[in-house]
Amino acid sequence: MEGGGTPPETLKEERQSGCVPPTSLEGNSLKKSNWGFLFTGIVGGTLVVVYAVATPFITPAFRRICLPFVPATAKQIENVVKMLRCRRGPLVDVGSGDGRIVIAAAKEGFTAVGYELNPWLVWYSRYCARQEGVQASARFYISDLWKVTFSQYSNVVVFGVPQMMLQLEKKLELELEDEARVIACRFPFPHWTPAQVTGEGIDTVWAYDASSFRRSKKRP
Repeated sequence: MEGGGTPPETLKEERQSGCVPPTSLEGNSLKKSNWGFLFTGIVGGTLVVVYAVATPFITPAFRRICLPFVPATAKQIENVVKMLRCRRGPLVDVGSGDGRIVIAAAKEGFTAVGYELNPWLVWYSRYCARQEGVQASARFYISDLWKVTFSQYSNVVVFGVPQMMLQLEKKLELELEDEARVIACRFPFPHWTPAQVTGEGIDTVWAYDASSFRRSKKRP
């Protein structure tokens, strides 16, 4: 062919080679895309799990009165059981944590209920009750203690903090029957006179009889 032009076969090959990307580049791009999706999925899943686990523990800190979870010691449980001797009637643990008090009371023959705001602790408590064979008499509920009415309970166990004791004292005075007993662990109630005290240090337990603190309330 004259005139210095490019042969048609060469033009055809150039056009074809310019339109079709190399196969190796396609594969590398696809692999990078897949790894990107996988990494995003792992990070997103991890954040969801962390949020689900941490939220029940962090949320109470934003409440007006924070009731932290501190497991009861073996001596505290022993002292609580001692204060329940010769007692009858249903029992409630206010802020039941991992369920140790409720399960111990159930083993002593009480129908016991625990109220706890943290769902993970409630589920764990139910599991422990099943493991100990007392699931029929030890029940646990996810609930804010300030929304619970305690009038149906004859025995109330409280693991409180100083900031909440005055407010809880007023609530129990209004709701409990005269034959009820309130057992406070770690911190006493500010105005009530205990009927019994046992233990020392963090294992100290105070027992209050409703009939007594009602009489003292009526005095001028």
